Amino acid sequence: MAQDATVTWLTQEAYDRLAGELEQLSTTGREEIAKRIESAREEGDLKENGGYHAAKDEQGKIEARIRQLKELLRTAEVADAPESTGVVEAGTVITAVIAGDEETFLIGSREIAGDSELDVWSTQSPLGAAILGLKVGDKTSYTAPNGREIAVEVTGVETWAGQ
Repeated sequence: MAQDATVTWLTQEAYDRLAGELEQLSTTGREEIAKRIESAREEGDLKENGGYHAAKDEQGKIEARIRQLKELLRTAEVADAPESTGVVEAGTVITAVIAGDEETFLIGSREIAGDSELDVWSTQSPLGAAILGLKVGDKTSYTAPNGREIAVEVTGVETWAGQ
């Protein structure tokens, strides 16, 4: 599995879900927002037209999400979740003691987890980068954005089974 910063690992299920979201936003999403903008425009003075400005803001968010999804899907590596070998890698569920508290989370992209309640840490995050490649029982630390050094011990690595 590629660990290149420009490649995002996705399950087939996550890829299909994101492709469906892109299709919906690119078609009906754009059509609906265009209708809302046109309707608000017909209300008159655009300077003081809250509905128009809200619709234009929403249009900007939709277009930004479309660009994000296109890039994500263009650079995605689609594969099954890696079978856990006890080594931390993208697509595995990690249990670790972080600053004295046990936490369970997925390493990878938020897009993999979908609607799951599981926290997700990117492989490029300070925590993700620090534990990538570690085995169960390994200890390390990482520097948090606030400059504090945080101790981590990997206590479990499991295969991501999906939502």
